[in-house]
Amino acid sequence: MGLHGWRLVSLIGAALLGGYLLATSAGIFLGSILPHSRSEATLIANLLSFAIYTGAIIWVFHLRKPGVAWLALSLASAALSLAGLALRG
Repeated sequence: MGLHGWRLVSLIGAALLGGYLLATSAGIFLGSILPHSRSEATLIANLLSFAIYTGAIIWVFHLRKPGVAWLALSLASAALSLAGLALRG
């Protein structure tokens, strides 16, 4: 099972778009739980989101299953966003 055609396109999409959504959602969540002023928490969360984005891209291509990658990234993004927005008040 090689990486070619629509499978490769789906993996690239999951890595780029899904990873971006996960990193943004993690930034929202981390910004709301870090025990700093709002501006410092936002800065730290955004810096950490770059590492999360990189990790998500690597994980997607290691997994090599587009459906599982899309599902996991979507669910994790939704959970982190909702938790972050609920905690922020």
